[in-house]
Amino acid sequence: MIVAIDGPSGTGKSSTSKAVAAKLGLSYLDTGAQYRAITWWMITNGVDVDDADVVASAAGKPTIVSGTDPSHPTITVDGVDASGPIRTQEVTSKVSAVSAVPEVRTRITELQRSIAASAEHGIVVEGRDIGTTVLPDADLKIFLTASPEARAARRSGELKGADVHATREALIKRDAADSSRKTSPLAKADDAVEVDTTQLTLQQVIECVVTLVEEKRAAA
Repeated sequence: MIVAIDGPSGTGKSSTSKAVAAKLGLSYLDTGAQYRAITWWMITNGVDVDDADVVASAAGKPTIVSGTDPSHPTITVDGVDASGPIRTQEVTSKVSAVSAVPEVRTRITELQRSIAASAEHGIVVEGRDIGTTVLPDADLKIFLTASPEARAARRSGELKGADVHATREALIKRDAADSSRKTSPLAKADDAVEVDTTQLTLQQVIECVVTLVEEKRAAA
């Protein structure tokens, strides 16, 4: 059972995906963390992330390993735990530019497909292009949405003390970058189930997705 959950930042993707995977005994993969990891590696190693050619030539260098236990997802880069460093503001501000480079997407997409293929009991994979590009044959595709205001409020809640207005502007800017990039843009797959989380609690979103997965399993 492969479940693809896509959508922009602040829709509850990560929290929902982890909880659903844990509840149903599935593996879990945060694909955004992999793009953050390669971005962090580039920054740390002095690669000019604004130079697409330089980023492209360095894309194959780091070794990125993702742990898929939903209760304790891990990510290492060249053997170093990167789960903390990849969440910094510097990485957040540069990840769109790095992830727009086709060579980076090809490298990370191959990694994601191999992880999904080796998940014995099935997997929940969350990202922005899973249902459209990475795993177009996923058993179930879900696209989470929410109003920019709701997403900004959630995000600034996560980023303690953040300015909601500034967060909202940053989210809209990131959406535009991710939706308009030439390679694997953020998009809803034609056969995806759209779930608007604006008015829902996290628990309601989790229950909704669990129900969709169980219905799919029963029909299989």
